[in-house]
Amino acid sequence: MARETNVEIREHEVPDPADGPYGITAGPDGALWFTLVHGGQIGRLAPGGEITIHRLDPDSGPTIITAGPDGALWFTEHRAHRIGRLTTEGGLAEFAPPTPQAGPYGLTAGADGAMWFTEIGAGRIGRITAEGEITEFGLPVAGAFPSMITAGPDDAMWFTANQANAIGRMSVDGVAVLHELPTEAAAPVGLALGPDGALWFTEIGAGQIGRITADGAISEFPLPDRASRPHAIVARGDELWFTEWGANRVGRIDLDGRIDVHELPTPNSEPHGITVGWDGALWVALETGALARVAPESHG
Repeated sequence: MARETNVEIREHEVPDPADGPYGITAGPDGALWFTLVHGGQIGRLAPGGEITIHRLDPDSGPTIITAGPDGALWFTEHRAHRIGRLTTEGGLAEFAPPTPQAGPYGLTAGADGAMWFTEIGAGRIGRITAEGEITEFGLPVAGAFPSMITAGPDDAMWFTANQANAIGRMSVDGVAVLHELPTEAAAPVGLALGPDGALWFTEIGAGQIGRITADGAISEFPLPDRASRPHAIVARGDELWFTEWGANRVGRIDLDGRIDVHELPTPNSEPHGITVGWDGALWVALETGALARVAPESHG
């Protein structure tokens, strides 16, 4: 079911568009922090619009970034196989998982006070403390390609298993269960805890948004454009917003499955990460070189 609503979209170009904005999050300092996957950098967009850059190893491939419970920004360095921690003052620490070539990607804060991350290359889930101590946990199947991860309503960690075509649940002591998706080759990627206590996810291979409850019940909602390649998803109020990487759009789905989508101003801008800013707007990382602010109209 689709609906018609309006949004205001404004783009903020980064200093070097070729650096490739990818992940984005609201920081504890009221700014937006984002990864520049091709430039090996972390960026900060101040509320007034000023952008500052923190440089990493140029080939590190920073991907997902999120605020930790310790007041720092945590991020994955996918190509350098490290987890990074950056304070709002610019202090940097980097930690390598025990498994070589692990390929860390998704990252989130857990209910236990640690950060949890996925290892695409190793097919594992990792846990890192604020001091940098890392533990890795295996999955029930090989080649699962765990992607995004988030804390669930049950204090467990939930993740998308992209190549296993499943949503996974891992207890804090490392026991994992996979819930297979009804649609073949759906290839789930993005994942967020919804306002209804369920987990909502994107199916990049099937062009659908999915929902799974803590007891494993799954629903799927086809998008108007099944070839749109939905990527990231985030909760905002009583709805969820997602990026359509292959269609140059952002979309919204409410808890009844009603969907509307909106074209981005710049063609082929490759929207990836999405977050809710302190201003209440959606902010989207466009890999071709900008951050887009998406301000929805209010609706009943």
